[in-house]
Amino acid sequence: MDYFKQDLSSLHDSLVNKEMSSEELTKATFAEIKARDLKISAFLAMNEEMAINQAKAVDATGIDANNVLAGIPIAVKDNIVTKDLTTTAASKMLENFNPIYDATVIEKMRQAQMVTIGKTNMDEFAMGGSTETSAFKTTKNPWDTTKVPGGSSGGSAAAVAAGEVVAALGSDTGGSIRQPASFNGVVGTKPTYGRVSRYGLIAFASSLDQIGPFTRGVKDNAAVLNAISGNDSHDSTSSAQAVPDFTAGLTGDIKGMKIALPKEYLGEGVDADVKEAIQKAVKTFEELGATVDEVSLPNSKYGVPVYYILASSEASSNLQRFDGIRYGFRAQDVKSLEDVYVRSRSEGFGDEVKRRIMLGTFSLSAGTYDVFFKKAAQVRTLICNDFRNVFNDYDLIIGPTAPNTAFNIGDKIEDPITMYMNDILTIPVNLAGLPGMSVPAGFSKGLPVGLQLIAKSFDEATMYRAGYAFEQATDFHKEVPTLGGQN
Repeated sequence: MDYFKQDLSSLHDSLVNKEMSSEELTKATFAEIKARDLKISAFLAMNEEMAINQAKAVDATGIDANNVLAGIPIAVKDNIVTKDLTTTAASKMLENFNPIYDATVIEKMRQAQMVTIGKTNMDEFAMGGSTETSAFKTTKNPWDTTKVPGGSSGGSAAAVAAGEVVAALGSDTGGSIRQPASFNGVVGTKPTYGRVSRYGLIAFASSLDQIGPFTRGVKDNAAVLNAISGNDSHDSTSSAQAVPDFTAGLTGDIKGMKIALPKEYLGEGVDADVKEAIQKAVKTFEELGATVDEVSLPNSKYGVPVYYILASSEASSNLQRFDGIRYGFRAQDVKSLEDVYVRSRSEGFGDEVKRRIMLGTFSLSAGTYDVFFKKAAQVRTLICNDFRNVFNDYDLIIGPTAPNTAFNIGDKIEDPITMYMNDILTIPVNLAGLPGMSVPAGFSKGLPVGLQLIAKSFDEATMYRAGYAFEQATDFHKEVPTLGGQN
């Protein structure tokens, strides 16, 4: 199965016309993964027998001609719980955790008759920007296997970019879908906070986390988001907003659209090649009939410190459940109850997770709460207001997804501050709860550059409409990696 030459529509046509069955497609997908993943290391676990049985059940029911997702295999980030399939969050703490229920998004995919084929690698508990903090393996970038795939959803992005699957799910807390989408030259979407249920997503920062899709094209991405969106009684933060058909407005027509380009997004620290790609993208949008104006988001420069205080504080609370008592890793040869807690957490968590727990616990402590957590929450409101002011006059905000292209494996993992700054352009979107998407927008020295599109709350449709028009006017999404780094 050559996923570089297929999209959801072409696969669907083949299934409906009985040129192949879902079972054959699923088996071909596993064969492709086994052949390619030796170089990429995108997957942590696969459920071949279960997946083939799912596919057989879809074939027995018959492929619904009106459901483009029926019978299609999909990969899932390993912090989304899957019944009877190990879910580790790429941590030694959950190395043998076998969930007894499915996350809501998994149930929704099953209702859409998609076939879950396995779990993808990630930064431990979604904390990282390169997939190097995984306790189990380091995923490589298909465009150059000496480079990182980004993170924390690097496994899902790399699996799609390498042609192992046509679609995958990731999670985005501060850019963890969009940044790896940029590094891998694929489409990745973080929906509006509340658009997709978080039930069954292992929590990092509950006010920021969102699940979203990776695909090679914008239309496929919109179709997957259609399936996983909607209100969920299990998640009190999921929205009751109606879910439109995100594929309906993909006409390629964006005449009259008003687009904002924040001057801060092309400032110091953004690579020259990345700036050039974004400036060319601006010209493309103008040629398509949109107007693009420079605006300011003055408080976005505070996004990184605000995020690392708030996200780490929420993480220190969410991760206190991993204590060596109820489930998860438990230290051996312990002498006391305190020993169980201290050694289980010390041995079960990696360095980056421990760093963020420490930072969050400090920010929430009695002597520092007002100085750090409360102040960060107030600045978060200022960042939200900046976006609101721009969206009073504009339909969309654009800019680079990341300030640079994929960097070398091992280059930045020992420098947390440099690593944190890698998410400077994506973090404000999470803080404001807005939808954001990265689409391929060019190359720098053979590595993909991503364009970020940001829309108003629950206006993913406009974001997809603009992304699709840009995609149709360019050929970047048609470029594919040559595994091994010969690009």
